[in-house]
Amino acid sequence: DGGRAPEGLPGVSGGIESAVTAALCVDALGAERVQLVSMPSRFSSEETRSDAARLAESLGAGFREVPIEGIVSAFHDALREPTGGGPEGLAAENLQARVRGVLLMALSNTYGWLVVSTGNKSELAVGYATLYGDMVGGFALLKDVFKTDVFRVARYLNERAGRELVPASTIERPPSAELRPGQRDEDSLPPYEKLDPVLEAYVELDRSREELLDTFDPDVVERVLALVDRAEYKRRQAPPGVKLRPKAFGRDRRTPITNHFRG
Repeated sequence: DGGRAPEGLPGVSGGIESAVTAALCVDALGAERVQLVSMPSRFSSEETRSDAARLAESLGAGFREVPIEGIVSAFHDALREPTGGGPEGLAAENLQARVRGVLLMALSNTYGWLVVSTGNKSELAVGYATLYGDMVGGFALLKDVFKTDVFRVARYLNERAGRELVPASTIERPPSAELRPGQRDEDSLPPYEKLDPVLEAYVELDRSREELLDTFDPDVVERVLALVDRAEYKRRQAPPGVKLRPKAFGRDRRTPITNHFRG
């Protein structure tokens, strides 16, 4: 495009990953070349909706809100007969993420904007991400950044700016995908302060299962290794991203999608 800088399109949820991604996009491209899209569902709290709007205002980026409840309801109606009553549980949760992915890609196709996915390395490692949902996009900015480091980046961005680029409430709120009432990441995963050290040792330092069991909580180790090994098929379909750490997913670390080994 004659050297013209791309326009970044991150979806913003009021969560910390999307906030940090948006702030970094503005830092790299300029506020005038970043478009933020909030896509609340009926499970989205007023606090996260407000934080998404506050983020856009503090960054000076373009912002639009596209509620998804009507679209999700239409999918439930279409699936009512095939599923014997409509999707429930994980199927219903993933449906919301995939609706958001469809909307972002439609905007990308319409305006030529680059969808920047917001998932971090911790989520990608354990498969806590939805294929064709929050994993859609052309570039994954936080792909090599662990969750605990995302918090550090958010605080650094605020300190460097001397003001709240990322709302303090976004940083302090317990992590949640807001795909069902009262959902918290720790319902499905170990606390990130326990998860990330195990991931670093297993993924980046190639520690064996026996070494990990000698160092960390055995229950966390067994759970994490099973999640990481099972999620390889998702990582093969993730967008490219920045390499920041000694071993990134992709060329640095690839394992068989199907196997009989245990790490």
